[in-house]
Amino acid sequence: MDINDLTYKIIGCAMKVHTALGPGLLESVYEKALEYELRKAGLEVKSQVALPFVYEEIKFDIGFRLDLLVENTVILELKSVENLSEVHHKQLLTYLKLTNKKLGLLMNFHSASLKENIFRIANKL
Repeated sequence: MDINDLTYKIIGCAMKVHTALGPGLLESVYEKALEYELRKAGLEVKSQVALPFVYEEIKFDIGFRLDLLVENTVILELKSVENLSEVHHKQLLTYLKLTNKKLGLLMNFHSASLKENIFRIANKL
């Protein structure tokens, strides 16, 4: 599946979840509902993927956790906050660099309009 088709499918699932649940819930609620919708759409999804990192000579098995990884290609970073800040965008870009993935979607489910709060973040794409 083409990456644009994949992201289109992901966004469709996210919109379905947001329409059903509305804003104001915990991030974990949206994560589980979106994971369910993505699987229902026939996509491979991994949740809370441990991301190790190395600092100097020490390897830490779990430094970060990816909210969702779809088709081993697109990282989804979900938020449920009043306003996204620049650090949220940078966080996803860092995850992309650490995993050598090309594309991520940052989504803020707390907003009245999810469509205006989905950001596509690319890493050397």
